[in-house]
This record gives sequence, structure tokens and C-alpha cells, in this order.
Amino acid sequence: MIATTVTRRLTDLLDASARRSPDRVAVNVPGGRSITYAELAAVTDRLRDHFVRLGVQRGDRVGMRLHKSLDSVITLFAAMKAGAAYVPVDAQSPAARAAYILNDCQVKVVVTETGLAAGLSTALEALGATPHVLTIDPSAAGLPSALLLEQLDATATARPAATPDLGPEDLAYILYTSGSTGNPKGVTLTHGNAASFIDWVSETFQPTADDVFSSHAPFHFDLSILDIYVPIKHGARLVLIGEALGKDPLALAPAIADERISVWYSTPSILSLLADYGKLPRLDCSALRIVFFAGEVFPLPRFRTLRALWPHPRYVNLYGPTETNVCTFYEVPADDSWQSMETFPIGAMCVPNLGRVVNEEGEDVPAGQPGELVVHGPNVMQGYWNLPEQNSRAFLVDAQKRAWYRTGDIVIELADQQYRYVSRRDRMVKRRGYRVELGEIEVALLRHADVRECAVIAVPDPEAGVRVIAYVSCPAERKLSIIGLKTFSAQQLPPYMIPDAFTVLEALPRTSTDKVDLQALKNRALSA
Repeated sequence: MIATTVTRRLTDLLDASARRSPDRVAVNVPGGRSITYAELAAVTDRLRDHFVRLGVQRGDRVGMRLHKSLDSVITLFAAMKAGAAYVPVDAQSPAARAAYILNDCQVKVVVTETGLAAGLSTALEALGATPHVLTIDPSAAGLPSALLLEQLDATATARPAATPDLGPEDLAYILYTSGSTGNPKGVTLTHGNAASFIDWVSETFQPTADDVFSSHAPFHFDLSILDIYVPIKHGARLVLIGEALGKDPLALAPAIADERISVWYSTPSILSLLADYGKLPRLDCSALRIVFFAGEVFPLPRFRTLRALWPHPRYVNLYGPTETNVCTFYEVPADDSWQSMETFPIGAMCVPNLGRVVNEEGEDVPAGQPGELVVHGPNVMQGYWNLPEQNSRAFLVDAQKRAWYRTGDIVIELADQQYRYVSRRDRMVKRRGYRVELGEIEVALLRHADVRECAVIAVPDPEAGVRVIAYVSCPAERKLSIIGLKTFSAQQLPPYMIPDAFTVLEALPRTSTDKVDLQALKNRALSA
């Protein structure tokens, strides 16, 4: 086992493993390409040099709109080696949304793919944004990034550039999440923020170079931080699970077995799919030793099914909004004592972070009473990108001038200093593991020329966890079709934000203060 060391900057993790184990496979795609630690360190250095040649400096941002691949791993490390923060954008989301994000944080360079480049460039130009756009051809023979580097070398020579002496306060990445104003907002996280979490995972779960980690989450999702950096730190192997494979349980389950994955991390919904449709009894998944899950509640009936099929791994519930990455954890007992629970707790705070449960005035509430969970510590973000007003509302500052992030989650502190999740304070919901602001969906639907008013609600669903329903009305002389609304939504929103159902009404119900009556719509949905 490699001794645990304190992480200073994320790029050091790769370079240290490349020196220690140059010929070990660092990253691979099931049935496809792989790259060793020495190769990964070398190609990221070369791409870093070209980023610097294009003007990237310490503190800048580099965007990436790429499907999950070796090239996306190369890009994010190269960006950080140039001193920049990487900004991953969902490759499946509309080009206009991607361009908004990249323009908002003023990226200096964007790396994208041939099939995505034209639409993204057009959307960026419409906003007046002019970053350098580098295009990778994912169909190229060999490593597409290597071909890009050959093309760049033919254009101009990039002198070797040293990685800046980054510290824990330097930004490492910006993850954009759904925003209540209708536009996504950027969560800024430093090398120190990520390092605190990575070191905690290392110390708590003792990964080794012999482990094989899954990378199921997309890189714009905060689950990817554990996926990428913990195995890289320990010289282990990272297996990239692409978008299509990740949603196909009949193909995904054999990949887990064939790759001998030992550490798995995903949302509970994916694990439920594997249990229901993966034909797990036919497969040898004995290499699995830890199953992490996060992003949504794991219904206990679904967990029972999975546990019966995979009885041997440790199961750990990780909790935390993007703004804190993971801040609490709960390991499911190896015995059957969890069977009597209604839901799993979100557990205890990850050391050295601190948690409190407060009322609306920011005062501590007694254990056993509901209140909002606020978090202070090295995992907590620096703030939202260029949103000072939201930053002031996001933190509670105590008498000692310590800033506590307001999670918006209502919890109860249990007798053993663990927490149990109760509900959300606002209209944000977790759907397929993603955080979704219902207001952003409403704003998108209101862009439709024939939508007069719109309200989006979420109701509990025993299978999916939450069901999102959009209610719309239109002028009397117009007509809206459900198919048309679904098609329009797909053009405006990423797949996980598209409502499950649409209902067209003559008019939306309103309260006495002339606001849309959301409770009436919820009652309607629940009684349907």
C-alpha cells in the first residue's frame, strides 16, 4: 500500500504517480484505448505548453466540451498544469447553454470535438466571445489528443512551460449547476478544496495501486472528483464509463466484471438499474470491495435487491452539494441492523469539516429538531463565479468570522452526531443525481413563442425518487402539443432537466396575491 501523503495541488498527483509507476495503466476505456502514467504525464505537459502559447496564465479558465474520453482527462490536467481552472460543460446540452457557461467565466481556450465545434463556435460568436477553439477528432486513429498536438506543432512551436507554483488557494475547476434565475451558476473550487476531500477518502478507505476505480459520473458533475483524483493519487487504474455504456445495464454490468472494478461510485438510480436489469448473478463481480453512492436518496427496497446480489462490498452513502463536494458520509452496517431504517442517514461530517443545524435566524437548534445544515471547512467552495449577491446569501458568518455554507437542506442531528436528511428548503430537487432548479426549467419553457405562462413542480415518485411536471398555458388562438413541448425542451435543456410530463391548461391557478399557486398544482398532480 502506498503511504498516504497530503495533497497540495492536483497536478502533483499525476506527476508523482508517473515517477513512481511510469508503466502502469493510468486510464482506460472498456474494450478501447488506454494510457500509462508516463504517457499521460507527457501528453498533458505538451498540451499545457500549447495552452501557455495561446496565452493561458495562472488564474485563467480553460473550457472543455467533450464526451468522456482519454482526451477529456488529458485536457483537464493540461489546463491545471498551465495554471488555469478547467470548466467542463455537458457535451449533450444545447450549444447555447454551453456557450453561456464558457462566456460567463471568460475562458481563454476551449477544447471540443469535431461534431460539436461548429454549433459551439456559432453560439459563442453570438455572445461576442472569442476564445481559442481547439478541436479534437474522436474518430482519429490512435490518441486523438496526439493528433491535435501534431497539428498544433505544425502551426507553431510551443516552448516547454513550467507548471506555476500553485497553492491551495488557486482555482482548480468551476462546476456549473442549475440556477434559480434561469441561468446556470459556477461553483468555484480550489486545489485545496479538492485536496481536502481526496486526502480524506485516502485516509478513510485506504485505496491502493491495485484498485480499479470506475468513472461513471460526467466530468461536469461533482462525483467525478473522487473518480479522477483518488485513483491518480495512488497510482491505481481509472476506467472511463462513457455516456452510452453508463445507461445500459446489460452492457455496464459485464464491464464491471471484466474490468475487475474494485471501487464503484454512482447515483443510486444507476445501481438500481444494474440490480434490476444487469443480470448480475451471471457475472463475477467479486473484485468489488467498496460501493459509494451519492446524489439522491437510495430507496431501501432497491438497496435490499442490490445487497442480495452483491453482498460482499462495503456500501457508503456520501452526501454533499457541489459547493462542499462531500461533507458527510454513512457506511451501511455489514449486519442487518439497517433493515429497520426508513432511509439511510447522511451520516457524520468528514474530518476536518464542521457542521451545524440552524434555524432561519442562524441560531443552533437542539439535536432531534429539524433545521438547515450549514458547513464550514476546507471542502467548502470559495463562492459562485461573479455572483456577489448570491455569495452573500450563501454563507452564514458567525461571531468568530467563520463562513458557514448554507446547504438549503433540512436535516435532523441524531444522538450520535450524525445527520438525517429531511427535505429541501427551496425549490431545488435532485434528479438522476443532478441538482435541478425548477425555476431554470420554467425560464427555458417560457422561451417558447406560444407559452404564455409556465410552472414546474416536483412530486415524489417511488421508483425515480422525484417526478418533474411542467404546467403551461398559451394564448387562446394558439395550440401546444406535448410532442412539440418535449422537442423544444430538448433544444433548451440537458436531458436530466427535461420534465417527465407536460400538462396544458387554459390558465394556471393563482393565489390571492396573484402568484402562481404551486401548491394547487402539486395537489392536482398527486390526485391524478
